[in-house]
Amino acid sequence: MTDIETLTPIEAAIELERLAREIARLDRAYHVDAAPLASDAEYDALVRRNAAIEARFPHLIRTDSPSRRVGDRPAEGFGTVRHLIPMLSLDNAFSPEDVAEFDAKIRRFLGLGAEAPLAYVAEPKIDGLSINLRYENGRLAQAATRGDGAEGEDVTANVLTLADSQLPRTLGPDAPALLEIRGEVYMSKADFLALNQRQESAGDKPFANPRNAAAGSLRQLDPKVTASRSLSLFAYALGEASEPPALGHWDYLQRLKSWGFQVNPLIRRCASVAELLVLFDEVGLSRAQLPYDIDGVVYKVDDWELQRRLGFVSRSPRWAIAHKFPAEQATTVLEGIDIQVGRTGALTPVARLTPVNVGGVVVSNATLHNEDEIARKGVRIGDTVIVQRAGDVIPQIVGVMAERPRGTTEFVFPVTCPVCGAHAARPEGEVIRRCTGGLTCPAQAKERLKHFVSRNAFDIEGLGDKNIEFLWDKEMVRAPADIFRLEETNRARLQKLENFEGWGKRSTDKLFESIRMRATLGLERFIFALGIRQVGEATAKRLARHYGSLDHWRAAMADGGDEARAELTSIEDIGPAVAKDILDFFAEAHNVKALDALVAAMIELGGRIEDAKVVEASASPVAGKAVVFTGTLATMTRPEAKARAEALGAKVVGSVSKKTDYVVVGADAGSKAAEAAKLGVATLTEQEWLALIGG
Repeated sequence: MTDIETLTPIEAAIELERLAREIARLDRAYHVDAAPLASDAEYDALVRRNAAIEARFPHLIRTDSPSRRVGDRPAEGFGTVRHLIPMLSLDNAFSPEDVAEFDAKIRRFLGLGAEAPLAYVAEPKIDGLSINLRYENGRLAQAATRGDGAEGEDVTANVLTLADSQLPRTLGPDAPALLEIRGEVYMSKADFLALNQRQESAGDKPFANPRNAAAGSLRQLDPKVTASRSLSLFAYALGEASEPPALGHWDYLQRLKSWGFQVNPLIRRCASVAELLVLFDEVGLSRAQLPYDIDGVVYKVDDWELQRRLGFVSRSPRWAIAHKFPAEQATTVLEGIDIQVGRTGALTPVARLTPVNVGGVVVSNATLHNEDEIARKGVRIGDTVIVQRAGDVIPQIVGVMAERPRGTTEFVFPVTCPVCGAHAARPEGEVIRRCTGGLTCPAQAKERLKHFVSRNAFDIEGLGDKNIEFLWDKEMVRAPADIFRLEETNRARLQKLENFEGWGKRSTDKLFESIRMRATLGLERFIFALGIRQVGEATAKRLARHYGSLDHWRAAMADGGDEARAELTSIEDIGPAVAKDILDFFAEAHNVKALDALVAAMIELGGRIEDAKVVEASASPVAGKAVVFTGTLATMTRPEAKARAEALGAKVVGSVSKKTDYVVVGADAGSKAAEAAKLGVATLTEQEWLALIGG
């Protein structure tokens, strides 16, 4: 072989390509085929030569370099990757009736009859860690975790430790120039058991289950640790693409296989709900014998054009659902009942249990929902109870064993808040008892802070429940604005945060950096973070889309009168009760003061509340316009028409007012058409609407 010192850059590039190919071949023979083709010394010599050439020509290091595959020096942390197309979660089905309703909703949305052909692809739901693999010009360029769906962590160096048989470094010449392939990184049951044996032999804590082991292994700062653990990958979804690689999901999976990806062998194309349920039962029966963990079967509409028309609702696609396996159950003893006070003052009874393993997870707490549920189930402290856990759902007590032991005691639900002592009222017609202490109740204030920094709100790394409790107890954080002034507060204190046990300078500096990174946030997440009662993610998204900016929303809520209420209830899916909770929030002076302080603190750190993302006016003639649909449409269903209008940047509202721009009138239109005529609002026929938006 040529002396490294005499290599030209072109010769070095050719040599690095040869070494990458040869070492990959030897890796495959050793790790996959269990048939080594070279001695350890010969293999090590190739690896050392590769490293030496890279040291001399660092600009020639390849994405499929053996040095990257076996692990480089530990990283200081993971960079953030913003997904070009969000990695959304799936809605769940738990029964055949749920699956039938999923199919029926799709047919209603698309205007398809019960007998119209509609194909699905069914695939086992792997219990692992979602990954997005970005290929540029056929070569792997980046790998990122799902994260919060919008942003994930750059784990490229760690993903490159997977074997070539699991992760192709290059695609075929027929691949689009830009292609994101999505899948699941998992650990097989055998590899999990072997890893835990090594953990225990080394005196380290074993992992609870294969999913935790896979996630922990992939998120190691040192890729060498990842390389020492056996991870696998199933590919199953599409992200961004410069051109469609197929017309449907089934054909796309065949393309993935042709490029060298592992696609689950149990995947099947089904033509009806009945066929989906047959596969579900078959997979369920074979579940225990599979070499990997699954927790259900995912059903996806096969046709990508239908997927496009169906679109998304909130954080889930309309065209897919996860059919979860039946909940797993176990029996244990109810040792006590604690009352937790939530951010809206709700008093929730939580069962304290003798720890028990339910479906691979040790459960020591379970929800009892409310006082009526305790009475209905006849639960007493000391009972032997049946605990149920289904997927990610919070464990719950579903019943009591018939034979009751001696010495059980009845639980008396409190009528005062166990934290602040305020009266706990139960409004007529409601099942929840609530503390009336408001923000004077420490429990409510702390829970609102926990919600504020939670994953789908501000998502501040390093501010979990435990640290919020700590900062509250040290009187360093009592309101959201205090979080963004925490670094300043810490500088002014005699006893610094980094001097407390469990903190340290490095973790404190990382927390402050995380806070600074979140000083800029999108409007919909900001609204959700405020913790207004009944304003979840979907409602926050609709509010953001309708009002556009925080200033516009606040101005509209300022008077709190009939006009503000009418505008709120005109927004799709916002009724009088939700509108009242929103207006009540702005009617409280302390809420407005806290909101002002929060915005000011974010601005002080150089941040801002980003306006809602809407379609540019130049790109859509209806961007920002308020549109009402009424009557029966001929070319599409009303749900599809609304979804399409929103995709074009329109604000779909449910009632006609002076602020409405267009009323689209279908057959048999009623009072809304009459109201539009009365107010002088422009009305369009369905054909005029289609002509306006371009067909």
